[in-house]
This record gives sequence, C-alpha cells and structure tokens, in this order.
Amino acid sequence: MKTWMIAGMALITLSGCAQLTNYASVVKTPPPAELVGKWQSAGPQKGLISDRAIASLIINAQGDTLDCRQWQRVTSKSGKITRHDDQWVNVNDRLRVMPLALKGSELHYDSLTLRKVDRLTPECEQALAAVGAEPKPGL
Repeated sequence: MKTWMIAGMALITLSGCAQLTNYASVVKTPPPAELVGKWQSAGPQKGLISDRAIASLIINAQGDTLDCRQWQRVTSKSGKITRHDDQWVNVNDRLRVMPLALKGSELHYDSLTLRKVDRLTPECEQALAAVGAEPKPGL
C-alpha cells in the first residue's frame, strides 16, 4: 500500500500537477506593463456574490498584487504575479492560483471581467494602505 501511495505522489509531482504548499516559495515575477495598474469590475458579474459587489485587483510593476472585494464588508488578499504553464497567474497568500488573461482592454481574472481605472474605491484604498503596499509610481 505504501509503495502505491509513494508512486502516485511521485507521478503527480512529475506531471506538474503538484499543489503549492508554501507561499514564500512562489517566485514573484514583474508582469508586462499592460497588466500593471488598478483594475475594477464594471456592473454585475457572475463571479461576485451580489449585483452590488465590486472587485478590484491592484498589480504593481514589481509583481505584488492586492485582490480587494467589497459588498457588505471589504476583504482583501495579498498576492504575487508569476508565470505558470506559460501563462501569467496571480497567486494569493492563501495559495490560490488564478490565471490572468488580457483581451483588448479587459482583464479576465477569477470569473471576473475587470477594466483599468484611475482610482480605486475608498474602501480598497484603505485596504491597500492597511497591507503597507502604498501605490508605487505608475500604479
């Protein structure tokens, strides 16, 4: 039985399907310039809990991210950009890996369609300040 389990784990690891187990080991990679900025949902989205919920994703030039969601309260998750399977992804501090796909002027991310904005909502600005990730030039 043990041999079977070890062989199965080795096969999963070698196939590239291994789960991330340590956020610190994820290599942060500077994203392309077109991904850098403040992104926000526009209107109702299937990926959000309510028609009135708002999602924001902040990406800086160094590859740091903050995923901010607000509805009845604000939740935010820090993360970092990296390349995985020849694709840009955001890995948050809870080890959730979400692909980033830029199509024209829209960013598709975590079942959301986001558009670049000049300013965040005041609630997400507060969340950004709370994590100590003051906006960098160009963000």
